[in-house]
Amino acid sequence: MSDPSVRYQQARPAVPVLHEQRLDEVLGAAPERGQWRYRPRRVGMVWRSKVFRAGAVIVALVLCGLVILALVREQTGPEGFLVGLGLAVLPVPLLMAAFRWLDRVEPGPWRNLIFSFAWGACAAALVAIIANSFATRWIATATADPAGADTLGATVIAPVVEESAKAAAVLLIFLFRRREFGGVVDGIVVAGFTATGFAFTENILYLGNAFGEDQQLGSSGFASVTAGTFFVRIVMSPFAHPLFTVLTGLGFGFAAVSARRHRVRRIALPVLGLLLAMGLHALWNGSSAFGPYGFYAVYGIVMVPAFGLVTWLAIWSRQRELRTLAAELPAYAAAGWLTPAEPTALSSMRARGMARDLARHWQQDRARGRAAARAVAEYESFATSLAGLRRRARHGAVGPDFGARERELLHHLWQRRDIAAPALTHAAHLTHRPNVHHHHPPMPYGYGYGYGQSHGQGHGPGRGPGYGYGGGPAPQPYGSAPPTAHRRPSQ
Repeated sequence: MSDPSVRYQQARPAVPVLHEQRLDEVLGAAPERGQWRYRPRRVGMVWRSKVFRAGAVIVALVLCGLVILALVREQTGPEGFLVGLGLAVLPVPLLMAAFRWLDRVEPGPWRNLIFSFAWGACAAALVAIIANSFATRWIATATADPAGADTLGATVIAPVVEESAKAAAVLLIFLFRRREFGGVVDGIVVAGFTATGFAFTENILYLGNAFGEDQQLGSSGFASVTAGTFFVRIVMSPFAHPLFTVLTGLGFGFAAVSARRHRVRRIALPVLGLLLAMGLHALWNGSSAFGPYGFYAVYGIVMVPAFGLVTWLAIWSRQRELRTLAAELPAYAAAGWLTPAEPTALSSMRARGMARDLARHWQQDRARGRAAARAVAEYESFATSLAGLRRRARHGAVGPDFGARERELLHHLWQRRDIAAPALTHAAHLTHRPNVHHHHPPMPYGYGYGYGQSHGQGHGPGRGPGYGYGGGPAPQPYGSAPPTAHRRPSQ
């Protein structure tokens, strides 16, 4: 068993570059180490402050939540609201856990998921209630046909308004949290959380109104309207709204991994996803127009197969992230940033979990154990982001900041290397996943040269010539300050 307290003393390695493109085209000139800034300070207007913008978003969502709360309570009454709230909350933890499980390979920050859920439950629901009511009343007045207005509103107006309102959350994260929106899985998870929040608020309204109707009719038990509404919305189709909006998320996810030169594709894919979401939503809402068995026909012929297809695509995308780790990280292992066994350990969810447990148990007390496990989890997340970034670079889907982003991720890995590398290496052997990469990794452009202060052949166990090692300082223990040459400049 390797001693987890052993510190790696070799110099900071060089950064392997992509062999498909020229060095200056992909990474550009490396800045002086004293000028590296991973979180540059923004100066200027007050609205550029992250605190101000976060506060403004929170205040706006809280106001929307208070308004939607008042509107729903007014429509359902106090008792109906409480009953609807108690029943509507039941599927929420299950849906959130499913989407979070899907996001385990490269977990997105909780702030994005909380924002998505709050947007769906508050902002999108408020827009839907106001816009749907206004449009339905206008159509009823213009046509003097209230029944036809209700049908048109449910099958045409509601899908367009609701899916557009939910898609706004995915668009905002795609635009303003671009680093944290790297592919198909991110699109599915963000869209799923948004739709779960929207369905939560909508279910309160429907179940609360059903309870009020039962109070007027004096019905109860399994024959009540509340029981029927609960069975249809909570038992049979809790995935309906998430399924619709996930189609939009898929469009944004595929756009995120498309080459930057394909501008038409990057715009058309989200629009196509949104149109598919609207179409499926309209078909679902209008299923009752196909006769007494129309609902069951649409449910069995369209909804269930669509749900199965999207689920398969989501799991396939998750597995693809793991395959990306196994394909892209060997270049960094050959350059000395990772140990030889880490790429295969990081591509196994079992080995990743075992590494966190090992790091926790190797420490002498619980506090240090929790900190070590957290360091390994962060290391795994940064490594996953690095592999995904390199894969997107191969497909031309990164911007000019690729080099800075790559060095930033490597910097974070190096800070946690002392804790994470022994745990992952040991986990690879315990799970019978030793490094079996007998083939040579892709040769980087600029064979024999790196970003360090010296160039030439690499030195170290298990590493052949051709990868330059920088003459930087030795790694520091996790939790200590970064090396002097890499510290963030004072602000």
